[in-house]
Amino acid sequence: MQKVYSSAVESIAGLLADGMTIMSGGFGLCGIPSALIEAIQLSGVNGLTIISNNAGVDGAGLGLLLESRQISRMVSSYVGENKLFAQQYLAGELQIEFNPQGTLAERIRAGGAGIPAFFTKTGVGTSVAEGKEVRRFNGEEFVMETALFADVALIHAWKGDFEGNLVYRKTARNFNPMMATAAKTTVAEVECLVSTGSIDPDQIHTPGIFVSRIVHVPDPEKRIEQRTVRRLAEETV
Repeated sequence: MQKVYSSAVESIAGLLADGMTIMSGGFGLCGIPSALIEAIQLSGVNGLTIISNNAGVDGAGLGLLLESRQISRMVSSYVGENKLFAQQYLAGELQIEFNPQGTLAERIRAGGAGIPAFFTKTGVGTSVAEGKEVRRFNGEEFVMETALFADVALIHAWKGDFEGNLVYRKTARNFNPMMATAAKTTVAEVECLVSTGSIDPDQIHTPGIFVSRIVHVPDPEKRIEQRTVRRLAEETV
């Protein structure tokens, strides 16, 4: 089966529909599927539920889909870098389901592993546990969290081959590997596209069985979300 597509737009053709649930990999702006997010924006689909650790920033990443009003609901952990997100949420234009970061990661992993729910101590006694089942194990309380599974997962990898075997690099190996397993269809953008068999099997992070479509995006722009530098000496005097 041919998995490699010539452009990001072609790689998502026929997959999208209004109201669907999409997972988007990345941590901050590191390892996000920028080209695929832009293709989603061009598609014009609306009413999307997006599962992502964060909501991008104004003008980049998922921030583009917020600008075009294509997202109606976010399932996230940290969204503090996006002013437009805050404006839409406070105006009642956007729904948000907040998750502790580890809980979000485990909900996605569980979805990929076929585990419908699990119990965790995180969130017990807080608003996170409101409306959820709480049980006692070994004398301690645990809250039940349900798994997450999406219609489409958009992920970013450093290297991939024509069969969809993927390798992630450094911090980009965050939510991408688990999201690749937790959707009906996974679309991966890769910086380096190599011939099948050239990746050492021991180095593969996501086996190609989980990846349906691939697009080669060489030399993607890599933004810095928060640039922190030392103040000039004259400013500190």
